[in-house]
Amino acid sequence: MIDFTFALPTKVLFGKDQLKKLGTNIKKYGDRVLLAYGGGSIKKIGLYDEITKILRDEGIFFKELSGIEPNPKIDKVREGIKIIRDNDLNFILAVGGGSVIDSAKLIAPGVFAKGDPWDLVLKKEKITDALKIGVVLTIAATGSETDNIGVISNDKTNEKLSIAGKELIPAFAILNPEYTFSVNPYQTGAGSADIISHTLENYLTLDEGCFLQNKFAEAILKTIIKYGPIAVKDGSNYEARANIMWASSWAINGLLDKGKDTDWTVHSMEHELSAYYDITHGVGLAILTPRFLEYILNDKTVKMIKNFGINAFGLEDSGDDFKDARLAIKRLFDFFKDELKLPMSLRELGIDNKYFEEMAERQVARRGGRLNGVWTLNKDDIVAIYKKSLDYEK
Repeated sequence: MIDFTFALPTKVLFGKDQLKKLGTNIKKYGDRVLLAYGGGSIKKIGLYDEITKILRDEGIFFKELSGIEPNPKIDKVREGIKIIRDNDLNFILAVGGGSVIDSAKLIAPGVFAKGDPWDLVLKKEKITDALKIGVVLTIAATGSETDNIGVISNDKTNEKLSIAGKELIPAFAILNPEYTFSVNPYQTGAGSADIISHTLENYLTLDEGCFLQNKFAEAILKTIIKYGPIAVKDGSNYEARANIMWASSWAINGLLDKGKDTDWTVHSMEHELSAYYDITHGVGLAILTPRFLEYILNDKTVKMIKNFGINAFGLEDSGDDFKDARLAIKRLFDFFKDELKLPMSLRELGIDNKYFEEMAERQVARRGGRLNGVWTLNKDDIVAIYKKSLDYEK
């Protein structure tokens, strides 16, 4: 286990009655708020009315940034920065899921940037300061409510890139599982796949000596394996929604990767897909992950993959490592397809092999010629995994 520092500065208010504490927590940081949200689902479930009433009752001035889309775009970030500057706002309240929160995470430092906010993403300009962010979460998936990373797309360049920094960690997050009841089965399944992928990117490492972190990861995996299908079938099951929501935060808040060297290979590959095709992030991860594991299965990775199947899915140890590892990969594939009800081929999403070479080239160019995750991949490896993901096996 390598040296590390761990801190979780986000104050989490979890449960049914936590929204009443919203005004008090905002006032610790500001009193002129940018209220950021997505396509209007918060209005349908009555959350918008609740929040705006609290803001008015507490004497908190606010302006709105609405219409933030999945795979959030840089143009919306620019719009949010302008609203803040024009109205002298001093706090951001992100109401929604990862797309809204990630937009807030670039708006927050973008207000203080000298140039365009995309320059912060490209690291042409450094983060010097950032507004504080509060979150009211409405979908469990990305874990953005407690981590330091935001992901933003640029339609003009077909790029989907991340920005990170301690300044971007939300000051507080209100997590009421009831706010996720209206999330449809498809997005519930995609969110569950996203949480599994976050966990696996941290969990699947070779000989790190991080027994405790791996047991934490297995607990999160088993939680989603148990409760993901329940929430897909019954969206108003509070126990399922609560466990998924809490697992989402812990899958990516920094706990699982401490003491490890991780590089998030599958996420890199998926970000290119959703940059070019604007697909649902969790679905892309579900399609790629089993093919990635199958591709890297070898003498050095076989026990790692086998142990995943035994410890997460409860598979039996047959004594044949490769047989057990292949069964673990198949079990993961079948879980995504049959229990989370997700499409499991790129062609189902309208994707062909037109841009595979280009996408792979861009990835390795950013990473010094290769992806250095649990198994190092070069450009040809990435293209091969994309091709394996095009169709179901014959």
